[in-house]
Amino acid sequence: MGVPIRDERQLKAFTGLSHAQVDHLLPVFSEVYAETQQQKYVEGVVSGARTRKPGGGAKGKLPTMLDKLLFVLYDYKTYPTFDVLGTQFAMVRSKAHENLHKLSPLLHKTLVRCEMMPQREFKTPDELKAALKGADRLIIDATERAYRRSQDEAKPREHDSGKKKSLR
Repeated sequence: MGVPIRDERQLKAFTGLSHAQVDHLLPVFSEVYAETQQQKYVEGVVSGARTRKPGGGAKGKLPTMLDKLLFVLYDYKTYPTFDVLGTQFAMVRSKAHENLHKLSPLLHKTLVRCEMMPQREFKTPDELKAALKGADRLIIDATERAYRRSQDEAKPREHDSGKKKSLR
């Protein structure tokens, strides 16, 4: 990995998680990764596109499962550009992009399997109440800022959200 993590504080700054939380996610993430790799192998064999055995080929810049997990957690925590992400993990930006898009769905499956994914949509108010049961605080991030649009009709309306004018 790019930078060795020395202690709990540095791990939290890097990923937003503690050692215990990473240790909890790692075996499930490894299992999901292995299942995905096996599925890709079987699909390759069936389609005739398979050229080498699983585990063959170059090992890449993220050789361990911990490296893979920390890579995707770091991106989710800091949201850097692919240039910065690649530099942090000693890879070119195209490989950072490729690895992130390969590993992000695996982290999602891991969080779902661990029942750690937050629920994002509720069909009824009762579902929302049930989800909030026991919570003492609710924070809603819904910041919207007005944007002064050009009065020139010839300019494109790239910042137009499609909403009606606000009352002032």
